Amino acid sequence: MADKLLIRAYSVRCGDCIYVRIPDARIKDGNVDDFHILIDCGTKAAGDDFLKPALDLLKPELPLEDGKHRLDLVVVSHGHDDHMKGFDPEWFEDVAIENLWLSAAMNPEHPQAELAHAFHDLADRAMVNVAARGVALSPALQDIVDRYGINPKGAIKALTETLPQQNGIDPVYLHTESTAADLELETLQGDVAFHVLGPDINIDFYYGGDQLAADFQTFSKAAAGVIGAPQSPSARPENISALDFLRLQSRMMSNAFAYSEENDRLINNTSIMLLLEWRGRRLLFVGDAEWDDPFEEGTKANGAWNVAWNKQRAKLDGRLDFLKVGHHGSTNSTPWNEDGTQTESSTILDAILPLPADNMPASGPKAVVSTARTPYKPIPSSALMVELGKRVANTETYGPLLTPSQIAGLPNYAGHEKALLGQPQPQRTDMEALVTGTPYVEIEIKPVAGH
Repeated sequence: MADKLLIRAYSVRCGDCIYVRIPDARIKDGNVDDFHILIDCGTKAAGDDFLKPALDLLKPELPLEDGKHRLDLVVVSHGHDDHMKGFDPEWFEDVAIENLWLSAAMNPEHPQAELAHAFHDLADRAMVNVAARGVALSPALQDIVDRYGINPKGAIKALTETLPQQNGIDPVYLHTESTAADLELETLQGDVAFHVLGPDINIDFYYGGDQLAADFQTFSKAAAGVIGAPQSPSARPENISALDFLRLQSRMMSNAFAYSEENDRLINNTSIMLLLEWRGRRLLFVGDAEWDDPFEEGTKANGAWNVAWNKQRAKLDGRLDFLKVGHHGSTNSTPWNEDGTQTESSTILDAILPLPADNMPASGPKAVVSTARTPYKPIPSSALMVELGKRVANTETYGPLLTPSQIAGLPNYAGHEKALLGQPQPQRTDMEALVTGTPYVEIEIKPVAGH
């Protein structure tokens, strides 16, 4: 184990909390030590129930220095609750963070994300006002509203102000033009390198384009009635019936939800896509980066995978040894085509995780899915899980391992799991916790011989 890189994905329901330990990759004052990384710490579930226990398991893995557990690097892929909710300064009081990386989109002063920030602020105000109306919503719509609640704002403040001050550091906002010097990893040593494949520095241009500008103008007009103070029926104009007034308000709310979903896609697509090269191995952590064919420079809101393929292909185009599957196994966050047609996105998957000519060797690439089946979303995509199971070595066939009571408690089992859970899939945090009781998935990566 001393000569293996360790990846541990904690089971935190639908969210990412991933620990990486690189052996002998840190040097300070002549002392060589392991390099310890935490990539994201979030969940859609209650943080006290899942994130706090995960951190309690993580801390003993970290070296103690001056009474605190040392984290050499914290990476926050993007600004969604299920990736950053756990960064409560009180939970990190006994942790010394030496370096903090955030997506460039989380920098309010990033000059090439002005439109993205304006779009987000508008969606935020619309959803806060929807919440204030106290309207009964479906679980799916309530989830959209919750994404804009107080927790995301508190986590952003913790990451950009409180935790940096607590540790005497400044956050580094990553984009594709970040150099090794910009990354400020003064203690990093050995055959290890980080490459930022996303987000591109020009966030508005590549992930928004003319499409985002047009959407912003339309949303600004459509959301005016939602962003304003909640209107009572008595406040309706005299020239419109009460029923038509309610329909108008409903249409305004529908528009607000639609654009808020578009804003969520924008945030996902500005995830840090981090390629870690270590002793001949390639490991890719993608946050919730999405794909969307075709790539159109400057006109449409492109998917992050497509931007990386067109702008960073020299680094992305090559077989991976490890993939952190994006967006908890959502079908829109791993580039593929379920119908088997050949497109740019399916080309990407074939490049990074090619189908084996014969049976997958035990030394083949590995992947992990930080996920949980939910009552109202097909996350993870069962068809995608089976497709990835053909391309990675660390698979499990979960169906036969489940008891009848476990099946009965699994949301959407009949619709999304029953048909395909009997086929090999990459290791999943939800299923591993269910069938083994282990609160994490642990993967070890050996160096290439001679490195």
